Amino acid sequence: MPAIVVSILPLVLLAALIGYLGSDRKFGFWGNFFVSLLLTPIIGLLVFFAQSPKTKPSA
Repeated sequence: MPAIVVSILPLVLLAALIGYLGSDRKFGFWGNFFVSLLLTPIIGLLVFFAQSPKTKPSA
């Protein structure tokens, strides 16, 4: 495998993991995934911890 694929694949997998963990947060899966992908997974984790959980609509 080319070296670029070996270096990018772990970043994408970590971004997907952070997206999965953040699926019940304010940004949801896709928001957390793209933040982690564009700004590195470390920044994505900081954003994840700074978010509040999604509020459930009251009936």
